[in-house]
Amino acid sequence: VQLQASGGGLVQAGGSLRLSCAASGSIYTINDMAWYRQAPGNKRELVALITRGGNTNYVDSVKGRFTISRDNAKNTVYLQMNSLKPEDTGVYYCNVDYVRPGRSYWGQGTLVTVSS
Repeated sequence: VQLQASGGGLVQAGGSLRLSCAASGSIYTINDMAWYRQAPGNKRELVALITRGGNTNYVDSVKGRFTISRDNAKNTVYLQMNSLKPEDTGVYYCNVDYVRPGRSYWGQGTLVTVSS
């Protein structure tokens, strides 16, 4: 399984970015898809998750600003990030959970830097 993440970059506070993560290499169904982030010196934290049925969950700090979505036909998950803040800075990782073999996989990470 390969996860290819893209869309990170440098943006000013208040700006927007859209992250994408495309999964390939497996014939099995994907369950949950999620985005995590890790800021310097901090633990990796769950930012947003979307189930196969389309239910979503967000960490409180991004509610109302970030939107997670998925395209099941393309095995791709997106994270639309609006009204970005400097505290959103970090490496963003996608995580994809497969029905078989019953485990999840990590993307390589994409850096998001928000300047004040």
